[in-house]
Amino acid sequence: MSNRIKELREKQAKIVAEARERNDLITASTDEARTKELEAAHDTAMAEYDRLDKQIEREERVAELEKRAEDQRKQRRPIQPDTEARGAGDEDGKLEYREVFHKFFRVGGDPGELSSEERAILRRGVLREEELRMQTTTGGSGTAGGYTVPIELSNQIVKTMKDWGPMYDEDICTSLNTSSGNQINIPTVDDTAVVAVKHTEGTALTDDGGSDAAFGQKRLDAYVYDTEFVKFSMELAQDSIFNFETLLGSLLGERLARIANKELTTGDGTGDPNGVVTASSLGKTAVATAAITGDEIIDLLHSVNSAYRRSPKARFMFSDTTLAAIRKLKDGQGNYLWQMGDVTTGQPGTLLGYRYSINDDMASLGAAAKVMLFGDFSKYFVRKVGSPVIGVLRERFWPDLGIAGLIRFDGELGDTAAVKHLITAAS
Repeated sequence: MSNRIKELREKQAKIVAEARERNDLITASTDEARTKELEAAHDTAMAEYDRLDKQIEREERVAELEKRAEDQRKQRRPIQPDTEARGAGDEDGKLEYREVFHKFFRVGGDPGELSSEERAILRRGVLREEELRMQTTTGGSGTAGGYTVPIELSNQIVKTMKDWGPMYDEDICTSLNTSSGNQINIPTVDDTAVVAVKHTEGTALTDDGGSDAAFGQKRLDAYVYDTEFVKFSMELAQDSIFNFETLLGSLLGERLARIANKELTTGDGTGDPNGVVTASSLGKTAVATAAITGDEIIDLLHSVNSAYRRSPKARFMFSDTTLAAIRKLKDGQGNYLWQMGDVTTGQPGTLLGYRYSINDDMASLGAAAKVMLFGDFSKYFVRKVGSPVIGVLRERFWPDLGIAGLIRFDGELGDTAAVKHLITAAS
């Protein structure tokens, strides 16, 4: 961890300590005006905490990009004239597909501005097996108006999707990566309520079917979503070439992340994924319509069987506005439920000792809203069909260019007892 990031995390620790000192001043005898003043100061402090959190994310992102650029600089081979056209990534090739593709952008998407060797590399790059999953939307032919996008852009998009929303992150849910979109059936079983019985010597074992395992089945399909076209000018392609891949990766990644996270969170399961909120079962109903208590969160936690709570993927999930309310809650001994984490090692914050994920596609505090999830998220399956499919068009938007991405995925909760929700009162 860099000194800058360490310094920012130390500032966060100080902010939390001071915010809690102010919050502790609120007692039953505190007058209303003073209470509002202290609560406003607490909310301002937490907003600053979150601002620093985003700044830390940016610092970490910059450090990662700098490292990637340095790695690429070390690996880059000098470009020299060569009379023989070679495909992208050839060990003996002097030109790489990615470099030629970027030049294709710089010249306004006109292959006539490329040398015969460079055009051959574009054509061969389209046909190489590892690039097939990036086939363009124009039929896969460079001469038809497009060329495949370098594989690094697809990786950038997937990373952005993970950063943008938690439901596409394989570290949170169980990810099933398939090369085709054929239907997948997932067998399910919940045997947590069944126990063995004491055996009496000399008696026959009971065989009445009362203890048979009850199996079920869930289905995963492959729904397709697209980004629509991101159009950009020839001048932008030329002037922004060194940052263009990162820019496009962020734009397309955020578009795909918004729809993927939304559908995997609240999809209704009809023609769309069965979102984890929709599929979860009731764990606790709050007394209030727009507030929750520490005891209610504890009740939600213990509504989930302890076998699921021991999973390494057991966690809470809620929106950022719900987190703001949780930060003020204490248990019966006066301890805050939310803990900041270890600033020296970058350990994430916890709630009742468990990690949590911020998911802003979940409902905020309000009447009859499912505002919090807890459980073993490894039981939620996210089916991903390949990587994002990305295509570039030049003739349709000539002299400018357009790029678009498509993605196929589905989601389903394999065991509804594994993840439960807390819902606020209806009235």
